[in-house]
Amino acid sequence: MASSTGTGVKSSRFAFRVAVAGGLLGAAGVVCATVSASPAPAVPDGPTFTHDIAPILLRHCVTCHHPGTNGAFSLLTYDDVRPRAKLIAAVTQSRYMPPWKPEPGFADPFIGQRGLSDVEIAAIGRWAANGALLGDRAELPASSTWSDGWRLGTPDLVISMPEAFDVPANGPDIFRNFVIPIPNAVARYIKAMEFMPGTRAVHHANMRFDETRASRLLDEKDPAPGYDGLTAASAHYPEGYFFGWTPGQLPPASEDLAWRLNPDTDMVLQLHLKPTGRPERVRAAIGFYFAPGPPRTTPAMLRLGKQNIDIAPGQSDYVVTDSYVLPVEVDVHAVQPHAHNRAKEIKGFATLPDGSTKWLIYIRSWDFDWQDTYRYVKPFRLPKGTTLTMRYTYDNSVANRRNPQLPPQRVRWGQNSLDEMGDLWIQVVPRSRADLNTLVGEFRQKVFREDILGYEMELQRTPDDVSLHDDIATLYMAVGRTGEAIAHFSESVRLAPEAAAAYFNLGTALAAAGRIDEAIAQFGRALQLQPDYALALNNLGSVLVAQGKTEEAVAQYRRALGISPGNIDVLNNIGNALTRLNRLDEAVDYLRRALAIDPEYADAHYNLAHALAAQGHEAEAVAHYRAALMLRPDWPQVRAELTALLVNHPELAAGRVP
Repeated sequence: MASSTGTGVKSSRFAFRVAVAGGLLGAAGVVCATVSASPAPAVPDGPTFTHDIAPILLRHCVTCHHPGTNGAFSLLTYDDVRPRAKLIAAVTQSRYMPPWKPEPGFADPFIGQRGLSDVEIAAIGRWAANGALLGDRAELPASSTWSDGWRLGTPDLVISMPEAFDVPANGPDIFRNFVIPIPNAVARYIKAMEFMPGTRAVHHANMRFDETRASRLLDEKDPAPGYDGLTAASAHYPEGYFFGWTPGQLPPASEDLAWRLNPDTDMVLQLHLKPTGRPERVRAAIGFYFAPGPPRTTPAMLRLGKQNIDIAPGQSDYVVTDSYVLPVEVDVHAVQPHAHNRAKEIKGFATLPDGSTKWLIYIRSWDFDWQDTYRYVKPFRLPKGTTLTMRYTYDNSVANRRNPQLPPQRVRWGQNSLDEMGDLWIQVVPRSRADLNTLVGEFRQKVFREDILGYEMELQRTPDDVSLHDDIATLYMAVGRTGEAIAHFSESVRLAPEAAAAYFNLGTALAAAGRIDEAIAQFGRALQLQPDYALALNNLGSVLVAQGKTEEAVAQYRRALGISPGNIDVLNNIGNALTRLNRLDEAVDYLRRALAIDPEYADAHYNLAHALAAQGHEAEAVAHYRAALMLRPDWPQVRAELTALLVNHPELAAGRVP
């Protein structure tokens, strides 16, 4: 997702120019019982604060409207609310507050769906019109203490920004990335994350993860905390998930949808910061809640969208559409639309094989400042052959009061807030592991091809951006276009001749193209610049294996393990190399170590099966062949080897070959 995604607090656009915010979620355990000695009639005629209004605010507003949160003011007490009675009546009557963008009746119910009933809105209006009466204090909701602590309980692990970042009192919005090392020595499964902003200046947050050091290097180049610009391509959401925070949002904990956090991972925390009128010091924290083990279900993330957006100035009805036909049956769990300021209407829907239509989401009046992740109360099933479609309409004219450029300018796709984007993220759960692999494998190619268009467009504006060259090259590698990848990585070497990573990347692309001698030379240059470059040592070992220099490869792998002992790719590779050398006991030990770190590492299961079969441990080999096929059902080599083993050992054939 883009650097400018998110929802948050904004200034009211009503004529009285009073800041309005909040009303995001109902709250439990809030203080609504503090009242002043303000005079009130002994026998109120009509709605009162104590009997009618305080319960409404308690259910819908105070999660964000209490001291220290993103709400522009507190709504906890009568003294807080009474001066704003007419304002509250106006913004609830217009349904500007509580903020909820999806149109009712166009999709299944969402978790945390916000909004007041007609009866509640009418009560607020009558109360404001009749003098905002206090009422009988005895009728106030039960008093308790609001806590700004961890709402999900004490986390198992807490991380925070290494340094505080200062936001000035006034000025433009700030988009900035902060890299936070996660002190996690072993792999964990995470059932929930809770974000703690610590200040009203945080408008929204996105949380990605980088298992390389690319993001950390970008941070180190910037003398201030964090860094500006695009996130590194290596910083991503875990497969099948998106992690963002908006005021009041608290995603539910779920062991069924837990995700894996590997050791030596950095969080890349992307913050949208808004000046609040006074200097703010930002040092956000994130709490992790561990699941006891792997999840029972694994989701996939589908992203519809186009990255060739190009809107002429004054164009008021520019349309972006994209669609995808599901190759398997899925359950839909959540959607997240994303666009910038010129979008005006958002549509996401599914066309089933029988021709019927099911809405995913419809937002009639898009607002950049109120984006959200929408999770269905009850996931629903879509059959194979269903067409998922997004249709977004944009207004780049003066009539769009949210247009950030007046007079309107030509706008193209880009990740900065003055650019435009159009994505619809859809979280789905396929019915089986085989279906998951089919869906992810097919859909990735679609996404990679679209990303190439967008990144090439960005590169036209900043042709000397090394990170962009690297990102585009990585995408070309993913779609098998190694020639273009080599060209972009070569340009990175030219632009950054002192960067070890540039030579490493070029060597990796050359190796994929079969240009082994050139690849070895590039890995050598990377290691001259950075002798402890474990990834370069690993890849050097792999090309040496390809040359038949297996003993030399093992030496490079051992060097890499000395630097990064928990690197599962190195453990797997050295196990494979030792099997080739018939040093089977050593090979099995390394491969078991890899699987202890990641039990779902299909390559390690296959290599371990191969080594065990060579040792004569056929029964255990069969188990690991089957494990590899469960994780990657479309692996013909593994299937063939397993079938041959079972033919030769029919006594092991209990149970079908997957």
